[in-house]
Amino acid sequence: MDGSTFYGERAGRLQAGIPPIESDDSCLSDSDNSDEDLRPTPGHRSSSDEDSDINHDAPSITRRQKVVWETVQQQDSAEDIPVWQGALPAADETKEPIQYFRDFFDADLLDTIVQQSNLYCTQTNPNNALTLDHNELEQFIGTLVYMSVIHLPRSRMYWSIECRVAQVADSMSRDRWEEIKRFIHFNDNSNMAANIEDKLFKVRPIIDSLLQKFQDLPQDQMLSIVEQLVPFKGRSSLKQYIPRKPHKWGYKIFVLCDTKGLVHSFDIYTGTIDPVPGEPDIGASGNIVLKLAQTIHGAGDHLLCFDSWFSSLDLFAALGNNGIPALGTVQQCRLPGCSFSTDTDMKKKGRGTFEEKRSVVDGVEIRAVKWFDHRGVIVARSFAGAHPVSNISTWDRELKQEVSVECPSIINLYNQFRGGAVALDALMAYHIQIRSKKYYQRLFFHFVDMVIANSWLLYRRDCDSLDVPKKMQKDLLAFRTSVAQALCMQGKDMAGKKRGGASSEVEREFARKKHRGPAKAIPPLEVRSDAIGHWPVVESVRQRCKLPNCKGQSVFRCSKCNVHLCLNKNNNCFQEFHK
Repeated sequence: MDGSTFYGERAGRLQAGIPPIESDDSCLSDSDNSDEDLRPTPGHRSSSDEDSDINHDAPSITRRQKVVWETVQQQDSAEDIPVWQGALPAADETKEPIQYFRDFFDADLLDTIVQQSNLYCTQTNPNNALTLDHNELEQFIGTLVYMSVIHLPRSRMYWSIECRVAQVADSMSRDRWEEIKRFIHFNDNSNMAANIEDKLFKVRPIIDSLLQKFQDLPQDQMLSIVEQLVPFKGRSSLKQYIPRKPHKWGYKIFVLCDTKGLVHSFDIYTGTIDPVPGEPDIGASGNIVLKLAQTIHGAGDHLLCFDSWFSSLDLFAALGNNGIPALGTVQQCRLPGCSFSTDTDMKKKGRGTFEEKRSVVDGVEIRAVKWFDHRGVIVARSFAGAHPVSNISTWDRELKQEVSVECPSIINLYNQFRGGAVALDALMAYHIQIRSKKYYQRLFFHFVDMVIANSWLLYRRDCDSLDVPKKMQKDLLAFRTSVAQALCMQGKDMAGKKRGGASSEVEREFARKKHRGPAKAIPPLEVRSDAIGHWPVVESVRQRCKLPNCKGQSVFRCSKCNVHLCLNKNNNCFQEFHK
């Protein structure tokens, strides 16, 4: 926890412990659907993360009265951090991973995708019908999730003899998968002329559906505004260039999330950011914060954090007048009239040196603190000051050992907030890398990844609420694989609805058996109890029955679950296992 956390915040994310993210050049490619041109299109806007973006979006401060700053003495303390009056809801039980996923991709959204995909195929070729249904769409999404876990250079290799992946190839044929990918659609093209100004028209139904569900999620106290970049190198007027990002080309998304990375709202950048109705126009970087802040529940109970790309005095004042305490790094050029000691002077005083100043802007008290560690960093806020000061351990490059350095409380608080940006990038380390020239497909793939990340965080929140041991909780990779398995297996016979299973005895016994030693994995309850395609197959070799507490051996194997179960006049483990 040293000053380097703040310098070049987006470049620093690469050294923040994020799992390795592959280059966009390694995305899975299709022979008929690869990116065309890597050059910017005419009129394309290039955003360079810090320096060029600040000049482009920095709100011009044209105040009639000059902003006056005064130095804060050590005896003067700021207001205490607001106490959160709310609480996250307690969970009654944990659900299966597929159930968390279905809370976002519900039946209504899937039906919309099925209807629009079939319509688009008919519009393209009236003599050809896609005949996509609900179950097959889920299988398609399941294969996409599997492909994000098992990476191969080309999508057709999942069905090839040399590199065949059974989880994908057994779900549907290669030609059918490519046909669905070609015609998958989310909105009616015949209505595009009436919505010509909406650059996201083709994904608007998905955006509206997911936004409502994200905004209804219970919110923690600490919230952050961060940026995401959906990798894309093809031709698109929406494409942005940010050289300090892991993926430099792509679609920019502004996200409201908590410190763990749970997404509560988002907004896709389409070239312009209009001011929020009823709010002052403070520039693009400030307008987007005010827009996302509208979805905060009980604004006075939550704290909002953002980085120097968004920060300005106008933004802190606007949020303060709306009752939202704010905190963020800020560049010296966005603090008119405020002068701190140079880094050279502060370096002579030693690491841990800090200065604090305050001013009142539009009735809101704003405090700015400059702290020097390896270099200087300025943090502004509207609710907390530099005091109390604590000591932190940080690495000294010259002495090559850890030393104790004074650190203002506002710096420690900012470090807690910025965990959301790092966590959100880390959650996207597993992402769908299928290439496509169609922007709406790229955004759809990203939304699937975002939903799985949100689903896993809600699962972990429920587990923590019920005091489930960490060893018993699924990590992100296991959770993602479980969702993919359930999606690929549930609709294989294309008939009937799934029936819910009431008993969790099998899971409890299997967990005990797994704790004792290696054990063959069993399908989740959602798959075992869906009453679709579970046929007994007679094998030539007997194996141990997989029903807990049964010591018998059987030649009968479930064709779908791929486990041996007793099936005779004395024991019907096959029926018990699938309840």
